[in-house]
Formats: sequence, structure tokens, C-alpha cells
Amino acid sequence: MNFNKSNELAAVASKNIPAGAHTYSKGADQFPKLSPRFIARGKGCQVWDIDGNQFTDWGMGLRSVILGHANDQILDAVKFQLTNGSNFILPSPIENQLAEKLIDLIPCAEMVKLAKNGSDATTAAVKLARAYTEKNIVVRCIDHPFFSVDDWFIGDTPCDAGIPDAVKALTKNFRYNDIDHFEQVINMYQNDIACVIMEIATTQPPKKGFLERVRQITKERNIILIFDEIISGFRFHPKGAQFLYNITPDLATFGKSIANGFSLSALVGKREIMELGGLEHHKPRVFLLSTTNGGETHSIAAAIAAIKLMEDGEVSKHIWSMGEKLIAEFNSLSREYGLERHIYMDGISCSPFQMFKNREGQIDLSLRTLFLQETIQQGVLAPYFAISSSHEETHIDQFLQGARIAMEKMQQALEQNSTENLLIGTPIKPVFRKYN
Repeated sequence: MNFNKSNELAAVASKNIPAGAHTYSKGADQFPKLSPRFIARGKGCQVWDIDGNQFTDWGMGLRSVILGHANDQILDAVKFQLTNGSNFILPSPIENQLAEKLIDLIPCAEMVKLAKNGSDATTAAVKLARAYTEKNIVVRCIDHPFFSVDDWFIGDTPCDAGIPDAVKALTKNFRYNDIDHFEQVINMYQNDIACVIMEIATTQPPKKGFLERVRQITKERNIILIFDEIISGFRFHPKGAQFLYNITPDLATFGKSIANGFSLSALVGKREIMELGGLEHHKPRVFLLSTTNGGETHSIAAAIAAIKLMEDGEVSKHIWSMGEKLIAEFNSLSREYGLERHIYMDGISCSPFQMFKNREGQIDLSLRTLFLQETIQQGVLAPYFAISSSHEETHIDQFLQGARIAMEKMQQALEQNSTENLLIGTPIKPVFRKYN
């Protein structure tokens, strides 16, 4: 398998585009040297790079393509809408059609505001919370990896260059599933906390009573509770993870799966908070979301079509079932090679993840990179696992076949306590880091 065209174009792209891509998760530092750099097309869960190599895709558009690439029913809805135009000087009726659908589906949704990406939606939620409470501090879960490109979040990460210290001071954090730590942070800053923002669950399910206590405390202290469902929405359950775990926030954000890869996000929530971004009140006006393309009709048509395919719950059931099988069979394979303490799969079944640890039990990115390098050579593109409705058991079998070949290299690396002479190029790096 060669990547000659990919490497040539990557050299050009790095001169034209900072980091060579418009999303840091797609950057060259996130993949082994022996990997494709550009995807030319996709269908279902298969993608082809510009060198003509074919891969089974497990990343699925940064988790956004839940129904498979180029899904025919989504494309039909988009094509039909495009024949009528895509953007106008006034709202299109289709905007209200999607709003009504989301209000019908999502427990906390009484009003809806659309945008184009998750960062816009979460930042709008924070702005609303600050306006509603007239307080300043944002408390976010530090174990949840990404909330926004905006200063209120990025200032609380190692990538804080260019963000004023005064802004950084307004974001605090707590550990997931640690209610004592959560209460400690709330008590420390309670007089100026506008909101708590968190995912409902990511790599582990909530402990019994944890979410209930978070909801209770935020209600008692008049703190707005925001659930970031950009990833969990529609994947965990068609009504959102808030429905699955039976905890209703004040505000919630949705994106990624909502339109099967088309650019759309949504902020939903209680009317008394959301209406501050409207025109029918006498309070200070919140300039909430005002995007030129927020009402782009073909993306909204994609969302309506996608929700129609997902709302009976069969897609999420398939994803949960596939995840259970994937975790069980991968861990069985790891045990077969005696690597179960070093290489294993864990997490919530609908959103599994892999762990790579060295002989000292520390997370090792060079081992992860080596594994990716070897599975890519077997036609598997799995920087992480975002199972879609287009993945079947045959694709799990293919992954396991590639993983079996990779396991032999992993054994060698652990025996010599190094990936030297096995890994070509440098290990992948964390997205959030102080220096390149």
C-alpha cells in the first residue's frame, strides 16, 4: 500500500493551510507516517484515498456520519431541497419543521436555535446562561475532551495561547463521576457560577446517583445545567442521552449525527432561558446566534431525513449491539496474545475506545501509533470507533483480522519495551498540548 499522492499533496497543503487541515483531529500529527492524508470519496463505511487505497472507516467524519457515507435517502432529500435554493433573505419553512421535530423528540427542548457547528452551539449556551443568571463563571467537566474552539473552553486547556488571563480565570473544572469534587468546586465559586457544562457520558457511564446529584445541586443553586450532546445525541438514543439516563438539563447542544455529516448543530432548551435570544421580552437583549448559513436549507433537509431514519431507535440499537461485540471480541483477541493488561477496548458500548499501555502501565502513544500503522496496512482506518448503521459484523471480523497481525508487532514492542525498529516515523501527539 503506497501513499505517494497523499504525501505530495500533504506537502503542498501544509504551506497553504495551518496544520494542513481545517480540523486539528485530521492533522498529520494524529496519524502514523504510513497512512493516507486525503480521502477522495466514501460509501457506507468504506472510503478511498487519493492513491486509490480502500479502507473500512471507523472514524466516520469525526463521529458525524452515523448512517454511512453518501446515504441515498439523505442525498435524495438534499438534492430535492437544492433545486429550490439553499439560502434566502428570510427564514425558510423547513427551519420550523426541524425545530418542531426536535422539540417533540428531546426532553429539555422547548425552543431551538440552529447553527453550523458544535462550538457555536455550546458557546451560545454559555452566553445564555451568563445572561440569565447575571453571573460569570463556567464550570466544565475536565474529563470530557472538547466543548468549543472559543476562549471560555480553550483557555482551560494547554492550548491557551492568545487567550487573556482574565478570560481563563472564568472557567473552572471538576472530575467526572466525582461528586465530592463537584460539590467542592461549586461551593468554592457558588456566588458567581453561571453554568455547569458537561457531556452526560463519554468513556464511562455515570455512577449511580451522580447525574441526579449534579442536577439537584444546580437547581438548588440556580445554576444552569448544560448537557453537551454533540456526540451522544442520536447515538446513545434518538431522544438523546438525557432521555436514556432520565436527567433533563436546562439547555443542551446537538450536532454531528444530527444531519449525517452535513453542517448543522442545534441549541435547545427551556423557553424562559432560550427566549432571551428572541424579540419578545423586555430584558437585555442576548445576541445569541446569527449565522449567515444557520438556516441553510439543504443541511436542514438532511437533518430531517436523518432523524426520520433514526427516531424508531433501530440505528442506536444496532450501534450498541455492534459495540458490545467489538469490545468483547477485541479483548478476547488481546487475551489470546497475553496483552490484556496493555491493549484493550473499554467504554460505553455505543462509543467504545482502545487503550494502549506500556510495561509500566502508562498510556503509550507510540504503541497506539504502531497499532494504527499496522491495521492501516490491512485496510482498516480506525483512529477511534464511531460505529454507524453501515457497519456490519463482517467489518468487525475484518478489523480483528488486521488487529491479529498488529498484535504480533505489539508483542515485540512490549518485549523490547520500545517501538524502535517497528514504528516508521514519529508517534502521534495529543491534540491539546502547549507546544508542537
